[in-house]
Amino acid sequence: MRRRAVGATLPENPGAAAEKLRLARSMRAAPTRAEAALWLALRRCAIGGWKFRRQQVIAGYIVDFYCAAVCLALEVDGSAHDERVGEDRQRDAALTALGRRVVRVTNEDVIERLPDVLDALERTVASLVNERYRTP
Repeated sequence: MRRRAVGATLPENPGAAAEKLRLARSMRAAPTRAEAALWLALRRCAIGGWKFRRQQVIAGYIVDFYCAAVCLALEVDGSAHDERVGEDRQRDAALTALGRRVVRVTNEDVIERLPDVLDALERTVASLVNERYRTP
């Protein structure tokens, strides 16, 4: 039996469209420089033992990295996102409405300040764990 993250909600029609899965697979095969660098740091549960997935399809959106246990979507933004601010806000709002937390980092930060990005990410995950499993 598959386990589901605490507090996660399933869409009414679970499963991703085949074309989204193909696109996600092709994106995993050809990551940006920043995505490749961040994946090397995230893979094999390197951040506090939490598992991240690459190019995860959620509600029709493909997020760069996703930690299902704490419902955290991590986006690595390059210069292409400068022209898509409105789309990114709409996408973040849709993911947030599904109970996902979205964190955005820039390509530049990943390439030039990876240890700082990882420290901030570890603090964010720890905060989400504390929120989710806090006893009243």
